[in-house]
Amino acid sequence: MAETKPTAAKAASSVQAKKSSNAISWIAPIVCIIAGYCVWRFILGAESGFQEPDTSGGFWPHHKKPIGALNAVYEGGIIVPFLIGLFLMVLVFSIERYLTIRKALGNGNATDFIRKVQYHLANKNIDAAFAECDKQKGSVANVMKAGLKKYREMTEASGMDHDQKVGAIQKEVEEATALELPMLSKNLVFLSTITSLGTLIALLGTVLGMIRSFAALGKEGGGGDASALALGISEALYNTALGIATSSFALIMYNVFTTKIDSITYGIDETSFTLTQSFATQYK
Repeated sequence: MAETKPTAAKAASSVQAKKSSNAISWIAPIVCIIAGYCVWRFILGAESGFQEPDTSGGFWPHHKKPIGALNAVYEGGIIVPFLIGLFLMVLVFSIERYLTIRKALGNGNATDFIRKVQYHLANKNIDAAFAECDKQKGSVANVMKAGLKKYREMTEASGMDHDQKVGAIQKEVEEATALELPMLSKNLVFLSTITSLGTLIALLGTVLGMIRSFAALGKEGGGGDASALALGISEALYNTALGIATSSFALIMYNVFTTKIDSITYGIDETSFTLTQSFATQYK
């Protein structure tokens, strides 16, 4: 009869999935586009801002001779509301990411936090290490706390060899990391997409403006209407300017947030190294 080797019962993970609503990812774009149209139609396109307003109203009034610089942006055409909407999306998702990442960074410096935990673990003071996690309250602290729970459990576990205990701690840290990182990068795809989309939509507005310019140039036997020609050129340039500004802002914010996330990720990697190396040396 074959001998059966006893196997240690698999410890349940203490990491719990985070419940979060991502309604902003589909509500915000719709609201921003509608808000962009309202800004273009009722603020930039207010009748009081033009010498020759189109009093008929409607979805797209054809006002002429703007009084101010902002009213002149209205002449950029129907593409302008989409560009304003994209700019508002960058603002909304930048604020949302800032609040999320600011919370994920926690209180104080992550490097100092990890050093304090290393000190407490070197003195086998796990309770003090837990207290440091409660003070930090960031993503690095969350991963560290999940790892510390397994760390304490492995110090009292029986029926497992040393390598299995270290592996269990490492696995716990990996599971906690897998829950933290998606929360950090969520909605960044909107910023990266707007970086390219803003330029493409601006290019569309530029092309439409140039079409209007050449159409005006071809009227009346090639002489053309100077005002219509100027209107087409201004439409092209306003769309170009708005698109470049929106894409540039989105790119800057995307790079800022990815840099912050990289620093958090580095701290989480340090957490895994700290816990596994501490257990490997303290509990041989």
